[in-house]
Amino acid sequence: MKIGRNDPCPCGSGLKFKKCCLQKEKDVDTYLRDIYYKKHKIRIKNDQEIRGIRKAGQLVLKTLDLVEKEIRPGITTEYINTLVHDFTIQNNAVPAPLNYNGFPKSVCISVNEVICHGIPSERVLAEGDIVNVDVTSILDGYYADSSKTFLVGRVSEQAEKITQVALQSLKLGMDQVKSGATVGDIGWAIQSYAESRNCSVVREMVGHGVGIEFHEPPQIPHVGKRGEGIVLVPGMVFTIEPMINLGSRDLKILDDNWTAVTKDGSLSAQFEQTMVVTEEGYESLTPYPFEIRAS
Repeated sequence: MKIGRNDPCPCGSGLKFKKCCLQKEKDVDTYLRDIYYKKHKIRIKNDQEIRGIRKAGQLVLKTLDLVEKEIRPGITTEYINTLVHDFTIQNNAVPAPLNYNGFPKSVCISVNEVICHGIPSERVLAEGDIVNVDVTSILDGYYADSSKTFLVGRVSEQAEKITQVALQSLKLGMDQVKSGATVGDIGWAIQSYAESRNCSVVREMVGHGVGIEFHEPPQIPHVGKRGEGIVLVPGMVFTIEPMINLGSRDLKILDDNWTAVTKDGSLSAQFEQTMVVTEEGYESLTPYPFEIRAS
């Protein structure tokens, strides 16, 4: 792993690395791993762990591809849950959401005004709906996490707009990821773009570290200021998953204690990928094209 001599020191002193801890350390790689865990509880991943997360990510993508082929008016969200559950088990993996802190299903499915953590049910998808499917698989002990928002048949201009803004928000956030950048750079890029399109960014739900556990440090807010927050270094693995609302950013949690919906009933969309910081920039471990196709 490398951090530039002129980059901010990861110890948080505000000094450049060359003027701070670089003078004290001979083994910079070990230093970074140790200080990131001690200071932030962030587990910098080694090559073997990254390979394992990448393999889990390939399964997640295959699962989302399978879902995309089945999305259409008339199916239930429970049908999608069964599809995801069975495919995951058939591939010798485990659906991470099932029984996680009491979550009762194998995938989160969020329709229209549902921001996230929608519980699959007998709800029938209708022409014009937008539906986010959030898949996390555990394969050989490694976690990967990704989601897409799908258009169900022909949708309104507003539904298409919020879906496109959410997808572009993810892309712009990912474009900020490189060694020496900060978590705040990611949030700044997303917030600036989404708000310029007269949409809002959910604050309460954030991206997160992933790989060895379902949710690890650091948190990745989707709002922020450039240059603020934890400095990114190679080997950090996390998700970016902006939740963008067509109306107000405010939310409420339903009585099931999981489902988050927009307080004003406006549409919400989300896209998510898992990535690792590299010396050159980043690698998505759950890569998919930045395009939207109607079912």
